[in-house]
Amino acid sequence: MTDPHDMQCAEVVELVTELVEGALDAETERRVVGHLSLCDGCQAYVEQVRRTVEALGDPPPAEPPALTPATRDALLAAFRESSR
Repeated sequence: MTDPHDMQCAEVVELVTELVEGALDAETERRVVGHLSLCDGCQAYVEQVRRTVEALGDPPPAEPPALTPATRDALLAAFRESSR
């Protein structure tokens, strides 16, 4: 088992997104949770990030950029050429 004292606050800040998304490997998650059990500041920070993510929800899908007529024509020509 790893020592929860071996993780610094800066590491928690770097890993907070992956923690909130549940994307950390088991060992790293154990280290982060161990650090959180000892650090009120990081506990508050992680909770604030979780609440923010919850409040914002999923972002809307990104809209593709509008094409100029010239770009559209060039793309269509390239597609036509590649299908020959």
